[in-house]
Amino acid sequence: MNRIRTAVMGAAIAGSMVIGGVVGAAVYGVSALNAAAATTSTTAASPSPSSGSSSGTFVSNETAAHEATESAAREAQENAGQVPTVP
Repeated sequence: MNRIRTAVMGAAIAGSMVIGGVVGAAVYGVSALNAAAATTSTTAASPSPSSGSSSGTFVSNETAAHEATESAAREAQENAGQVPTVP
């Protein structure tokens, strides 16, 4: 009887790990798709360097739509040439 209980418990643990992995992969896939969509739309709105290659310096987004939604602290960081760390 002990071996049967051990086998049943092992099967239950293995099954829950498989189900947890499937659910985790599904949730990660949805969040990765949302992140990719957000990155694509944000990147399209931000200005690109005129040289065609990234110089590694921060370029502020000064469009009217972006400016209307940002905080004073974020604007101060952008004006100082820093990468914003506040929303």
